[in-house]
Amino acid sequence: MLRNTKKEWLIAYILIAPFVAIYALIFVYPTIDMFFLSFQDAPLVGAGDFVGIENYERLPRDRRFGTAFWNTAYFVALTVIPGTFVALAISMAVTRLSGRTQALVLALFFLPYILPVSVVFRIWDWALNFQFGIAMHVLDAFGMDRIPVFKTTTWFMPAVAFVTIWWTCGFSVLLFLAGLRAIPQEIYEAAALDNTSRWRMFRHVTWPLLWPITGLVLTIQLILQLKIFDQVYLFSQGGRPNDNLVMVYYIFQRAFVNNQGGRAAAIAVVLFIMVIVISVINFQLTRLSERRK
Repeated sequence: MLRNTKKEWLIAYILIAPFVAIYALIFVYPTIDMFFLSFQDAPLVGAGDFVGIENYERLPRDRRFGTAFWNTAYFVALTVIPGTFVALAISMAVTRLSGRTQALVLALFFLPYILPVSVVFRIWDWALNFQFGIAMHVLDAFGMDRIPVFKTTTWFMPAVAFVTIWWTCGFSVLLFLAGLRAIPQEIYEAAALDNTSRWRMFRHVTWPLLWPITGLVLTIQLILQLKIFDQVYLFSQGGRPNDNLVMVYYIFQRAFVNNQGGRAAAIAVVLFIMVIVISVINFQLTRLSERRK
């Protein structure tokens, strides 16, 4: 049968047109506008004066920008790789279960992921609050001094990182479970016949075959944690927010508190470029490691 190529292309364009229009409206246009705004001395809403790269030149001398940058890097180090290995360990433990027990345990680990951040904040503020937190009463029972977890710079980021891993690892667990179930059981049976230990089986069979999923989880976690804001903002209330700044929190302060749209846009552009560059590097390293295996 003869194919009407022009008609097929027309139908294809019509089908993708709504997606392209929405994508351009809610992502492409705001991104382009953000780039133009970053070269202006302007409020968040309204016209401003063109200042060239002045907003970018200020960043290296901005102490709070340096604090936000290093706090973000510290938070990424505390969450991305540890959270990935925690999810991997949980998924491997869940695969050893079966039936309703497996479904129940998996649901318990995935449940935090569907909770809104406000509920997560209430749960852990109730547990770790310096004045009335349950954990503080436990310390009192053992005669230990209470720890102001969310009020001190030393404990703040590790505590928020712990809460974030607890909150977000459920999705990573599902990804690892999908990868584990895709591994043919015949490979494990053949390894068992050779009396291969569990560690060698994991090192030479499971880990290499799971590497693409691991790379995907690392990339997703990198992007998510570089954009950390909600938990830091909520847990900083009543504490020392300027010491706990992360990149998105600093953008929020510049844009919505100080009404400095141009300077906020410059920081947002830097973060945008960081996310793209780090994601591409991580993806390429993942592909390179996969080829070597």
